[in-house]
Parts: sequence; structure tokens; C-alpha cells
Amino acid sequence: MTARQARPRTHALALCGAVGLLLLLGLTGCGGGSDDTKPPTAPPKASSAAPEPSVSPADPDVAEKAAVLAAYTAMSREQMKAYRQADATGTDLEKYATTEALGQIRNDLAGMQAAGTVVRGELGHDAEVSELDMDAQTPTATLSDCVDLAGYETYDVKAKKAIPLPAQQPLRYVMTATAQRWDGRWMVTDIDPQGGAGATC
Repeated sequence: MTARQARPRTHALALCGAVGLLLLLGLTGCGGGSDDTKPPTAPPKASSAAPEPSVSPADPDVAEKAAVLAAYTAMSREQMKAYRQADATGTDLEKYATTEALGQIRNDLAGMQAAGTVVRGELGHDAEVSELDMDAQTPTATLSDCVDLAGYETYDVKAKKAIPLPAQQPLRYVMTATAQRWDGRWMVTDIDPQGGAGATC
């Protein structure tokens, strides 16, 4: 099942400054009754200008990546609505998923109906756009999503009890999805639960 709204990561940069102590030494000379005292040398003025922080170039595709993640998040939300009732009726899946991706979801729903199960709780996501090709004839994006099953539950409607996850099932694992931009908007075209090759996250 599908699930990364790539959980935002922030980095704090601590700036440390060193304080220098300047000691002024007055040098005096004597001899012959004449005053050869030299005035003290003034210390150099410290520059008040702070060093400019290094700035990495802006990602030119940041807006497109945000649009991809928004479409994927919306599709995942509608998918969970369908799984909670084992039926896509009343959802907006067709707004965010193409025929192929919808087929995968409908296969899941058919299996749930046959087994008499629904989904309860929430499926956690931490998705990010791992690849983006805006130069392709049809712009394409690949997403990597860390799926979290901690709040997810399969429920047997007839037996009225939760079905535990298989013992070998990790609670967090990586899956992938593909999206394409059609007529100016991004659509999820493929969902691959095995795309992470069994990697945990």
C-alpha cells in the first residue's frame, strides 16, 4: 500500500566569534634633557562588516517539486478514504491518479472486499522528490516515501477485530511512486510498494 509529505528538515547554523584583547604599550625615551616621547600607536580599527554567509544556489525546480508532493499527498489522502470503506466511491482519486495507478488501488480494494476488511487509523508518510526530469516530453518525477505503519490497522469487519501485521513486516519502510505532469498538473501514474527494495527508514 502507498504511503514521504519528504518529512521538512531544518539545520541550525551556530556562528561563533572570537574576542581579542588589544593592549596599548606607551614607549618613552629619555636623554640629553630633550623629550623624545613618541605618541602611542593607535590600534587598528576592527571591521564592523560581518562576513557574508555563503549562499547555495536556489533550486530552480523547487516550485515543481512542491507541486509533485502536493499531488502525491492529495492522492494518498483520497486513497486512505477509499481503504477505510473498501470502496473508492465518494473519493477524488481520479483527480490525482491516472488509470494505471487507479488500477493498483482498485485491486487492493477488491482484495479487501473479498476478505471483508477495511483500514483504520492513519498511514504515515515522509515523501520527497528524488528525481525530476522537466526536459522529458512528458515531465516526470520519482518520489521516495518513508511509510510508517505505526498508526495503521487492518480491521476484520465480520470478526470485529484487528488483524495484526505479519511478524516480519517492518513498521517503517521505503516505497516509491512516479508522477507525470499532464496538461499543467501533476498526476500519480505508478505506485510501487517494493520500490525501496525492502529498505527500512
